[in-house]
Amino acid sequence: MADDILISSCQCGKVKCKGVGRPIVSGVCYCDDCQSGASDLEALVGASPVCEEDGGTHYLTYRDDRFECTQGADLLKAYQNKPDAPTRRMVASCCNSAMFLKFSKGHWISAYAMRFGVEKPPVEMRTQTRFRTSGLRLPDDAPSYRGFGVQLFWRLIKSRLAMMLP
Repeated sequence: MADDILISSCQCGKVKCKGVGRPIVSGVCYCDDCQSGASDLEALVGASPVCEEDGGTHYLTYRDDRFECTQGADLLKAYQNKPDAPTRRMVASCCNSAMFLKFSKGHWISAYAMRFGVEKPPVEMRTQTRFRTSGLRLPDDAPSYRGFGVQLFWRLIKSRLAMMLP
């Protein structure tokens, strides 16, 4: 799967991004920041959904060196929940499609899985479930963690080490 390429696209097709290889994780986050950010982005005129039915945000998380905007980068607009927020949510301004989130202190990009269509890999973990507000039953398709879970940190550490080694 190292050479697999997944393509994400905005609603109108003017912005495209690609992820190379297997994502660090295919996960759903329920933290307050993701819920607030998703709500803000979904409120944009003509925006498509960002959240799953149960309020979580499904991301495909890639190393910075394995993800790029290949078309329409000039159409991307950054949104932040607060001026000092460490995350920027990148939206295709042509059609208000949320494309990805960049955590400034990390070596990764979390791309909105909905932008990948049917190609996206299945959910591998659900994090920050203690902030979940949905009354729907929590899906049992993957392990769920009240916080971020050690497994997520381990994957991030391994991906950072892989970036440093030739």
